[in-house]
Amino acid sequence: MPDAQPDLPWLGRPHTVSAPRRRSPAAVIGVCLGAVAVLVLGLVAIVVLNRSETPLANANFRDTPSSQDLPSQLPGGAGAPASASSPPAETSAPSATGPQKVLKLADHPILQDPNAGLQNRVCTLPTWQSTQAGAEAFFTAASKCLDAAWGPFLEAYHLPFTPPALHFPTGASFETECGTIQVGIATAAYYCENNLYVPFRGLQTDQYGNNPGVYLALFAHEYGHHVQEVAGLMDAAWQKIYEAGQNSPAGLEMSRRKELQAQCFSGMFMGAHVDQGGTISRDMYNKAWNDQETRGDNTSRSHDHGTNAHYASWWRAGATSNRISDCNTFAAPSSEVS
Repeated sequence: MPDAQPDLPWLGRPHTVSAPRRRSPAAVIGVCLGAVAVLVLGLVAIVVLNRSETPLANANFRDTPSSQDLPSQLPGGAGAPASASSPPAETSAPSATGPQKVLKLADHPILQDPNAGLQNRVCTLPTWQSTQAGAEAFFTAASKCLDAAWGPFLEAYHLPFTPPALHFPTGASFETECGTIQVGIATAAYYCENNLYVPFRGLQTDQYGNNPGVYLALFAHEYGHHVQEVAGLMDAAWQKIYEAGQNSPAGLEMSRRKELQAQCFSGMFMGAHVDQGGTISRDMYNKAWNDQETRGDNTSRSHDHGTNAHYASWWRAGATSNRISDCNTFAAPSSEVS
């Protein structure tokens, strides 16, 4: 018998304007020159994101396996594992009578309803300031908006939602259950086992400056890994990766499916909250939209996150439709997750 869908009305709506306005030819030339410069910088500083390591310059986001999303309807990270040869120890499971993770992929209950998405909500964030304190205030507020968006959605499917714990490391490295993480341009954010780390020194604010849309999309990607973790998608994906071999073609493809879904979840959040009267403005949305093309395996020279084109297309799919069924990367053909 198929999993029952929550009987709730569709509360959100898809985003109506898909792409930012095109610039004039002269502006395009300028943007192209700038893109070349950014690409060169990206190639010099290849970013590797572990289980929820999120470099701004490219798309290496890895998630650590754990033990064990509705566009406008309420049903409506990833970090590298500490050991590549064996799964981490199981964490305690929820009570048998309480909410349970569902270890499924393409047939996961949250991915089945074509009308399910995130509610359109107001998200109010402090003005971005490129300082340790400013970044902490911004991401703390953003996490509250993400909790309010994804928490009710997941709870409507009787999944064991709890917000991720936030950490803002200030040293040259920090400890996680996934191992010791070195802070640098390759570590803008990192997710591991219900913990989301944002070291300010890894955000590359000297390059991205006052660009909160880029930082917010980055943070929402990492939070997307938490959605996968809570739902059971993360555990199910890592089981497949371990079975196939982490660096095997099948294992790398499963990693790409996991990462591209987090991209789609990030786009859903941005699309559901832009133009709602809060501080997620059209300018922030447009800059996040354009930034996605700078991230992916073409930039990082890896094979576990998806090409830059797919990295952008899955984010944009979530942003324009706000339908979680459009984020079912696990059901997509291999050609769409290369």
